[in-house]
Amino acid sequence: MSAEFLKDYFPIMLFLFIALGLSIGFIILNFVFSPKNPDPEKLSAYECGFEPFNDSRMEFDVRFYLVAILFIIFDLEIAFLFPWAISLGTIGLYGYLSMLVFLFILTIGFIYEWKKGALDWE
Repeated sequence: MSAEFLKDYFPIMLFLFIALGLSIGFIILNFVFSPKNPDPEKLSAYECGFEPFNDSRMEFDVRFYLVAILFIIFDLEIAFLFPWAISLGTIGLYGYLSMLVFLFILTIGFIYEWKKGALDWE
């Protein structure tokens, strides 16, 4: 490998090694110093705001899934809107129209959830 290549990527490799070392160090510290006295409340399963159950074939309310889809819709929208807004001057009309199609598809998903009642909580 050339010296120029190594010189360019040295800060990145240094950052990765420091991050890896800190991550492993914090995990080990947590394992060594954490209290080891679990009670039944800590060991109970946490489910989406309701009591834990025994039967895995129990029906779930479809609104949990619809809210998850709604979160993904808006998360994707924001994740793609920031880079699009920054590069709007250089992508031209094709990039603008592509984002309009993308937003239209997301709007259709949002309307679907609205009609299904995912936003109506009792």
